[in-house]
Amino acid sequence: MDLIDSRREQMFPILSAEQIAVARRFASGAARRFAAGETLFAVGEVAAPLWLILEGAIDVFRRDGLGNETHITTEGAGQFSGEISQLGGRASLSVGRAGPDGCRALPFDAAHLRAMLVGSADLGEIVMRALILRRVGLIESDGAGSILIGPAHTPDLVRLQGFLTRNGYPHNVMDASEDPEARALLERFGVGEDELPLMICPDGSLLRRPTDAEAGRCLGITTELDPEKVYDVAVVGAGPAGLATAVYAASEGLSVLVLDSRAIGGQAGASARIENYLGFPTGISGQALAGRAYSQAQKFGAELGIPITAEALACDDRAGQVRLSLADGVTVRARSAVIASGARYRRPDVPDIETFEGAGVSYWASPIEAKLCAGEEVALIGAGNSAGQAAVFLADKVERLHMIVRGDGLEASMSRYLVDRIAALPNVELHTGSEVVALEGDRAGGLTGAVFRNRDGREHHCALRHLFLFIGADPNTHWLRDAIALDDRGFVVTGGAFTHGGVARTAHPLETSHPRVFAAGDVRAGSTKRVAAAVGEGAAVVAQIHAMLADSG
Repeated sequence: MDLIDSRREQMFPILSAEQIAVARRFASGAARRFAAGETLFAVGEVAAPLWLILEGAIDVFRRDGLGNETHITTEGAGQFSGEISQLGGRASLSVGRAGPDGCRALPFDAAHLRAMLVGSADLGEIVMRALILRRVGLIESDGAGSILIGPAHTPDLVRLQGFLTRNGYPHNVMDASEDPEARALLERFGVGEDELPLMICPDGSLLRRPTDAEAGRCLGITTELDPEKVYDVAVVGAGPAGLATAVYAASEGLSVLVLDSRAIGGQAGASARIENYLGFPTGISGQALAGRAYSQAQKFGAELGIPITAEALACDDRAGQVRLSLADGVTVRARSAVIASGARYRRPDVPDIETFEGAGVSYWASPIEAKLCAGEEVALIGAGNSAGQAAVFLADKVERLHMIVRGDGLEASMSRYLVDRIAALPNVELHTGSEVVALEGDRAGGLTGAVFRNRDGREHHCALRHLFLFIGADPNTHWLRDAIALDDRGFVVTGGAFTHGGVARTAHPLETSHPRVFAAGDVRAGSTKRVAAAVGEGAAVVAQIHAMLADSG
């Protein structure tokens, strides 16, 4: 039984007459009549409204990049169209047409939809749950979203899969090396091997070897920013700290923009399962936790720009603004900024390791990587909680997992529940006092083996095609240059006694050396490096921003 069958009543609820009366107060326009077969919203349509059906019915279809349509449902009076894309005015992932007798429906654009979700708690809960479940249903289906074509396991294809998966966009993959239909499509479109992977967007657009940014623009993920707008808060980083900042700031009426160069969730978003986060006794995946926070931020009106890279920060004291220079040449202006850019995965000192990144060497263990290495022998380096979570997740999928640890064991750096669970896994072999000293293979063929060396100098060769690295991370602050004070390890210094413009000042606890610029989460010097702590700092920084804005008028 699929999600639509098991949770149909929640995915496609029927509102009562009283609930429809409440919803009418939030509509963005008058009710409109549609003739039989007329399109209410199309795949790829940006900012398509949610439609509340008053009379008649609409037929909803999902469509892949080749134009193949699959009927999802028929919605009648009291039901409403849309999924989570409608909250942010994003591109539609489905198509809706009026039924045989036509229909009459009431429109709700993104702003009015958000007003309804916040203004009516009961109605908001029903609608929000339905929108989220519909997106999940599209992700789990086989006939929605983009089509990716290319040889399996190639770095660019895996990268695109990861980008779409972590941002919650449905897609299907066709292996050009084995699938005759995939090869026929490449021939039909005149696409050569050097142009792979090919991405066919839901609207039929073709992208040859697209970057994440190109894919984001095609799918309507990437926000079109208004350079004239001045936000109350600009947040750099969409990990737990950045998303928490967005939720709390937007819910309190501040205008918020969140930027991230890759995906929602940060490093936590790549965690297979987080089991010690308050309120989730059975655990939750990092992607699911990030997805919920992302939906929540959109509900309150925060704008999220992904993938958009901030390259520099500057402050205009006379205008009372912070300016963020972006990779695409646009400048964002805000009354305050929160640096929540987290950390970059640390690369071990192994010769030619960059050759194998995306071709056997991975810095996270998502379902994509787990599928690629299913039934194989793999190795994982690291001894922290992230390494432990990955080891537990992968052990169930692989034949054997070698866990490489430089220290004498796991107890000093890993939570007890993970240490005990790993000890109980029969196919995990722990190598203490060891490190990787060489990798074998090439970029084209991928990783084929690794050489481990222990403290007494003995070396051990292991044939494997997948190596997972969880050896810590360095602060993602290279883009800040000389804009704010960093400690000797590159973390952002907050809460100190600083001098600005020749005047001594004591910063708020999460404020940096420059007024109006704050930091939260793993990027901050002295932070706890836990998801819950990052969320707490994201909430706390909003109160300090309010105080700063009040002081500055």
